[in-house]
Amino acid sequence: MRWRFLGLQTNEVKRLARRLDGARRAARKWLFLMIFSGGALGCLETRAERFAFERAEMGVPFRVTLHSDDEASARDAVEAALGRVTELNAILSDYDSDSELSRLSESSGQGKEVKVSPDLWRVLETGQRMAELSGGAFDMTVGPLVNLWRVARRKRALPAPARLEEGRSRMGYQAVRLNPVTHGVELCKPRMRLDAGGIAKGFAVEEALKVLRGRGFAQSMVQAGGDMALGEAPPGEVGWRIEVPALDQDGAPSSLKLLLRNVAISTSGDLYQRLEIDGKRYSHIVDPRTGIGLTDHSMVTIIAPHGIDADVLSKVVSVLGYEKGFEIVDGVPGASARVVRAPESRIEEHESSRWVDWLRGATAK
Repeated sequence: MRWRFLGLQTNEVKRLARRLDGARRAARKWLFLMIFSGGALGCLETRAERFAFERAEMGVPFRVTLHSDDEASARDAVEAALGRVTELNAILSDYDSDSELSRLSESSGQGKEVKVSPDLWRVLETGQRMAELSGGAFDMTVGPLVNLWRVARRKRALPAPARLEEGRSRMGYQAVRLNPVTHGVELCKPRMRLDAGGIAKGFAVEEALKVLRGRGFAQSMVQAGGDMALGEAPPGEVGWRIEVPALDQDGAPSSLKLLLRNVAISTSGDLYQRLEIDGKRYSHIVDPRTGIGLTDHSMVTIIAPHGIDADVLSKVVSVLGYEKGFEIVDGVPGASARVVRAPESRIEEHESSRWVDWLRGATAK
């Protein structure tokens, strides 16, 4: 198993905190676990050590943090959790031509129903539900457009309009038929290509955390890029101390620190993956309705009970904007959202109705 092990002895915690804080200022990470002195005191009281493991999965570093008094058991639990992520990648990857998702795409336009695994069914069912709620702002059939924009970022040139139109002709969530009785799926248009990029990592961190809980490591956290699933609070704390970085725009609100447990958090925006042409920024998030990468310079943060919902909702709000997006967020039990954006260099900050609970330091029950 290829991972980086970052075992933290109690007397190293404060030194690591200083190093991590410096790295944050230099790199402006998406989401970062901040280790405060209270966490170190908690370790002293319980004799549990903090361990962190990291391995590349789904194209990003997956980082697992947990507390244990037994390093060997911690390693075994992390191996099982990351093994679950590897399993999901084999199902949901659009890069792997042999993945279950890719094989399903190959069946498009053939007039046949394909029975899918429980994991793919849950992802597709959630994706279709969100597609209908958002009027197509989230759409897992966006694969043809995603591929065009991947090439565009490499070549630093916008996709040709004719190619975008052709790609759009092969997509549409309405052309996906789900049979809840058989867990069968039919893709009704020829040459459709499903893409789980806006949902897979949120689902994966949630599932990895389930594995850790099942092995007795409730005080754990799983992070993959902008997606996190948080378990019970670390020893001596009432929650995980999470920092959401500031938007990279002059005058934007400073980074936000939250205290969370037993929830998922997801952040989306154009901070890293984007294309800039003639001073205009095009995000890696594509609006399925237009075929164009988002040009609204923004950062969307979602807190929700489940990682799969947090991941999808961050894309929905990014595409729809805060007003329509918050209506959908408010309809998902326990979900809340925050948007910081800079239209025409003007800073705006918006919060959904339940966001204030997190600012008060509330934690999930």
